[in-house]
Amino acid sequence: MASGFAILALGFFLGMRHATDPDHVIAVSTIVSRERSIVKAGWIGALWGLGHTITIAIVGAAIIVFGLVIPPRIGLTMEFSVGLMLILLGLLNLTGAMKWLTEKLAPAHSEITGEHSHVHAHGSALHVHRHTHAPGSTHHANAVAPPAELRGLFAKLGLFHTLRPLLVGLVHGLAGSAAVALLVLSTIHNPKWAVGYLLIFGVGTIAGMMLITTAMALPFRLAGYQFGWLNRGLIVGSGLLSLGFGLFVTYHIGIVDGLFSGHPVWTPE
Repeated sequence: MASGFAILALGFFLGMRHATDPDHVIAVSTIVSRERSIVKAGWIGALWGLGHTITIAIVGAAIIVFGLVIPPRIGLTMEFSVGLMLILLGLLNLTGAMKWLTEKLAPAHSEITGEHSHVHAHGSALHVHRHTHAPGSTHHANAVAPPAELRGLFAKLGLFHTLRPLLVGLVHGLAGSAAVALLVLSTIHNPKWAVGYLLIFGVGTIAGMMLITTAMALPFRLAGYQFGWLNRGLIVGSGLLSLGFGLFVTYHIGIVDGLFSGHPVWTPE
């Protein structure tokens, strides 16, 4: 029993270590690069870790409990999807599409904080002024409330920003689930303890990614407020890194490992 708990504790720290894999860090950097809130950056890491844990737990448990065998071509396809996702994230950052989506999908008014925007005309220029009113304030009491369709749309916009890191984590977890499960099988022969290890491993991954995204947000936050050119450089750098690494991954898996050939070679890692 004592050795079992020791293995679970080890799983937690290995999960934290797993969060630092290059493809994981590069992927979340493209999302955090436009985030100025340290708290929100931490939540981004938690959502990524949650998505990663979901697929690790589901696929890993199927391998451990039911003896699921993943064919090489399927395994390579799961890893290939990570490369495609990195390319997409990089292009979104480099083209400005990520910024456009962030601004387009951000509600102009927050019912929770009372923060909203005004557009003022000064000559030929337009200026946006954001401010906050306390709950119950009578300011704009005569303003017309947005229709139900728009309120539903604003709700979906918040869902978009929640789902983005979650979906990225799901893809990463899918690619790494076989390797983690096979490693567990070679060490823990009791299925219950093995599945427990997967869950603890996932919790460690969540904690590790929260620390990483929080640390990442600090330079972006400082650069955003003091050095605009440096902030733009960090955003472009994260996009180029994601694009380049994604191209390398897709080439290596598609050509070197033979995903697109008749004899694919796959070693879960």
